[in-house]
Amino acid sequence: MKKDFLLLLAGVGIFISGCATAPERPEGKEALSAAVKEAIAAFKAKDPTIETFFRDSEGYAVLPKVGKGAFILGGAYGHGEVYKNGGLIGYCNMTQATIGASVGGESFREIIFFRTHADMEVFLTGEFTFSAQATAVAMDAGAAAKADYRNGLAVFVMADQGLMVDASIGGQKFKYLPK
Repeated sequence: MKKDFLLLLAGVGIFISGCATAPERPEGKEALSAAVKEAIAAFKAKDPTIETFFRDSEGYAVLPKVGKGAFILGGAYGHGEVYKNGGLIGYCNMTQATIGASVGGESFREIIFFRTHADMEVFLTGEFTFSAQATAVAMDAGAAAKADYRNGLAVFVMADQGLMVDASIGGQKFKYLPK
């Protein structure tokens, strides 16, 4: 089992090393920007109280589409844009590896809010990792009003499509690239 997990991680690493953090062409950047704007609008439509996080946080990262799949061993990948004080400052990508009782596939959207300048600077160092203890709030009407920052972060996810049964552990790793 340990050998299988290591092989999966190696395979994910090889696959992801070919995925760019930022789109290379202007039309790719425009498409990503449009997807980010649509994701933000979807989060706000689902729960208007999330507006307080956009208003009060130092900044945020928006991943408009993250694809995830698993059969015991799992992986996920997505990329997005990073904002500080409401302005685009760069791009990010996220990779995830998990192990556990997981089967299926899904896609989701994710927004990470950074409470303070110091919290955001940790993310902007270039490589940032969530531990298995990081908690994301599933977006529902009123969810943002009840949510708060944990260790300087507030993380929200919204399922798009797919079916997945997931009781696994793992972590998310982010890379940041300035604009």
